[in-house]
Amino acid sequence: MAKTQTNVTELDPVWRQITREAEEAVQEEPLMGGLVHACVLHHRSIERALSYRFAAKLSSNEMSMVILREIADEAYAAAPEISEAARADLMAIYERDPACHRLLQPILYFKGFQAVQAYRIGHWLWQQGRTDLAYFIQMRTSEIFGIDIHPAATIGKGIMIDHAHSIVIGETAVVGDNVSMLHSVTLGGTGKEEEDRHPKIGDGVLIGAGAKVLGNIKVGHCSRVAAGSVVLQEVPPCTTVAGVPAKVVGEAGCDQPSVSMVQELPESDQG
Repeated sequence: MAKTQTNVTELDPVWRQITREAEEAVQEEPLMGGLVHACVLHHRSIERALSYRFAAKLSSNEMSMVILREIADEAYAAAPEISEAARADLMAIYERDPACHRLLQPILYFKGFQAVQAYRIGHWLWQQGRTDLAYFIQMRTSEIFGIDIHPAATIGKGIMIDHAHSIVIGETAVVGDNVSMLHSVTLGGTGKEEEDRHPKIGDGVLIGAGAKVLGNIKVGHCSRVAAGSVVLQEVPPCTTVAGVPAKVVGEAGCDQPSVSMVQELPESDQG
């Protein structure tokens, strides 16, 4: 007797929700049918959909979509943690960004999500010693999305990069889990030294728009960096820093700043 084939979509609630939203999107706007089918409904898993989106966005005359998709498929097959991180990133955006109403949106439209997924494939290539391919992915990600993340940087899961324009994350930077940052954030060095020279961002940190964190310094867990700040010294856990140069201005105000996304400074520091 023939075995019953299990539908992968039925076993993956996140993918099931995405495909349901995709079907609704086509019904509501038939002109989106080609894009939605190509990016979502033609695929049997979120990994296949992300692989397609990665290849479609980053392909050029220099590197075909076919080759890029083979690279992505290889990465997802060899490293399940990449797709696990993608799911966590997707849920982070859905839960934290008031402009995100469907899980479908980041896959189709949000360059912060798409750029981080491209970084994850480039990081896997870097770990495999395939540095030239990793650099190529970094270059194309920067060209297409306006986000420059070195493939050697270490980034956790549950990452939300809102708006995402002009993000720079350096080679030896480390970003923990459940971090949120807004546009124009720089995690950079302070000179030409070639050793460990970039920031270490703890779990649950919120980094406001335009903030610069420079040098091999730690930003403690569940802390907040106010918009426009320039951070040159270590940030204690569960605090808020602001200013140029940044100084501690109070407590973080909640247990999970990156989830609450509250960016107001403590009242005592507002003038």
